[in-house]
Amino acid sequence: MTTRFYSHPVYLEHITPPGHPERPDRLRAIGKVLEHESFALLDRVQAPIAEETATLLGHPEHHTRRIKAAIPTEGLANVDGDTSVSPKSWEAALTAIGGATAAVDDVFEGRADNVFVAARPPGHHAERERAMGFCLFNNAAIAARHAQEAHGAERIAIVDWDVHHGNGTQDIFRDDPSVLYCSTHQMPLYPGTGAASEAGVGNIVNVPLAPGADGVVFREAFQDAILPRIDEFRPDIIIVSAGFDAHHRDPLAELRLTDEDFGWATGQVMECAARWSDNRLVSLLEGGYDLEGLALSVAAHVGRLMKG
Repeated sequence: MTTRFYSHPVYLEHITPPGHPERPDRLRAIGKVLEHESFALLDRVQAPIAEETATLLGHPEHHTRRIKAAIPTEGLANVDGDTSVSPKSWEAALTAIGGATAAVDDVFEGRADNVFVAARPPGHHAERERAMGFCLFNNAAIAARHAQEAHGAERIAIVDWDVHHGNGTQDIFRDDPSVLYCSTHQMPLYPGTGAASEAGVGNIVNVPLAPGADGVVFREAFQDAILPRIDEFRPDIIIVSAGFDAHHRDPLAELRLTDEDFGWATGQVMECAARWSDNRLVSLLEGGYDLEGLALSVAAHVGRLMKG
C-alpha cells in the first residue's frame, strides 16, 4: 500500500490574525509528528500550484475574481467575519487545489493507493458563491469534479468527519446524484446546517451528533448510516474531508473523539475503497485546532492509510 503525502511551504505563508485558530502552527505540528520513524516510508511530495481555471470546477468565475481581488499587497484583509487573507493567500489557495487534484491524479494513475494532503486554507465551508469559515475555495468539491472530468469517474463519495458541517460541499452537490456527501458533525454548532432532513436529491447523508458525543456514538453513526450508503453507492473514488476538531482536546467544539477513533474511521473508509474504488482514497485536511490533538489524530490517520 503506497501512501503519498502532499504539503508545501507556501501553506505556512497564508497568515491569519493573532489568536486565530486556523494558523500556520497547525501544519508545523503535523510536520513534526510525521518526522517519526514510523512514517519513514511515507512518499512525501511538494504540492503543485493549480491553474486559476481549476477554481471553476467548484465555483463561478465571479467568485474567483472576488477572492483574487480581496488579496492585499501587505497586511491582512477580511473576506468575512472569521475568514482573512494575506499577500500569499492566493498562491496558497491555488496550491491547496493543486495538491487535491494531483492526489486524484495519483490514485487514478497508479502512483499511490491513497493520499493525504495537508494544505491551508481548508475548504469544506466554501459554498459555490461564498467564502466562509476559514475557507476560500472548496478543495474537496474541486477534487471531485476533477475526478469526473479528467478521469471519467461516474460516482464520487465524499466523507466529512470534521466537527463542523461541510455546508459548502453540500451546497455545491445538493442537486447532483453523481456525488454522495456523508457528514458526521456536532449540532448545534457553526455553520448551523447539516440537519438529517437535508438530503439533497437523496445524495446527502447528514448524521448530526449532540455535544458531548464520544467515539462510541461516532462509530455507531458510521456503521449505521454512512458505511451502508457508501456500499450502496459503489463510488469510483472516495474523498475524505479530514477535519480533526471532533477530538476531545479541540477548543472549538464539544465532541469527545480520540485519535484512535479517527484511525478506526480511516480503516472503515479504506475498506469501502478496497471494495468499490480499487483502493482509491484521497484525504484533505480540514479543521483541527488543538495542536496536540491534531498531531495525534493525523498520526493515527496517516498511520492507518499506510497499513493498507
